[in-house]
Amino acid sequence: MVAAGRELGRPDPLAARRAPGALAADLVRCADLDGQRYCLGAGWTTATEAEVRARVAATARAATARRQSVESTGDLDPAAALVRAARLSPAERARREREELTMAARSVAKVWLLRHQVEGVPLPAGFLDDHPEARTTTAVAARKRQRDYPERRVVLDTEQVAEQTRTYWCGPGAMQMITWGWKGKDRGQAHWARKLRTTTAGTSIWDMVRVVNDHTGWDRKAHAGPYIVLDISGYSFNKWMLLQMRHLADYRAPVVLHPVLHTKYFPYLDDDASGHFQVGRGYSKRGDRPSAISFFEPWNQQRFDPSEPFVQRVQWRNAYKSFRANKAHHQHNIGV
Repeated sequence: MVAAGRELGRPDPLAARRAPGALAADLVRCADLDGQRYCLGAGWTTATEAEVRARVAATARAATARRQSVESTGDLDPAAALVRAARLSPAERARREREELTMAARSVAKVWLLRHQVEGVPLPAGFLDDHPEARTTTAVAARKRQRDYPERRVVLDTEQVAEQTRTYWCGPGAMQMITWGWKGKDRGQAHWARKLRTTTAGTSIWDMVRVVNDHTGWDRKAHAGPYIVLDISGYSFNKWMLLQMRHLADYRAPVVLHPVLHTKYFPYLDDDASGHFQVGRGYSKRGDRPSAISFFEPWNQQRFDPSEPFVQRVQWRNAYKSFRANKAHHQHNIGV
């Protein structure tokens, strides 16, 4: 799989002019890892390689068409992701793809456990023999329902928050708060922008997951295990909410939320914006009222346009609307 990327040859300085379908055919490749499918740049999915390529190509075309009319907060769109990958040297592309696949291979047991607990997929015969690293997490391997979880759970200190300091730094802003919650020390967004390989085009969700795994302990066995990029395109609201509860109550670890930032989902916004990163850090069942989730919001529109309303860092919002915002995102994925 890595060899196929190397065979693409030298960097393509004209990649931005190539058709998204051609770029996706070259750069979106998938591998079967112990019965689970992983696609470069897209994460763990049940879709076929052809389906993932078609989705990436279609959303890249759409992103190119609307790029000038939508305010970007820093999520790397599919067109920019394809062009960035095409411009890498063969050696650098191979290094990054090997890094991504190695991280994926280390997380196979978690993917199986998650699909079992949230989606109801049976664990394969001999699972614990093949994946001894999962033995310490068998307590959370049993299937649970929402009613089995506490009414409310939160992680992270509400004092350890900050707004993003550049329009395209939602990734560094979110990572600042995730790592601050683990280390108890604020390293600042410029530090995390370098670690995330953030450019003016934004940050990828794979880099968000990579940095959580490399620079915090949220990926330890006592918490979430290795973070993964998970395709939630086939999830119902109940499954998505169960995923949140599992992560926040069982793992006691934050979630990398990946919504599209539209006013119909987030009423504190003055205008629709791009894909975005938020830090999921709590939920509340709220009895007879609609369930809510809590997240740290790095975006403060007032910082960049004083005429627009201020946005609070700590949010409690309707969980169903956050789910719809995640599903409306072109990648339909999440970091857990």
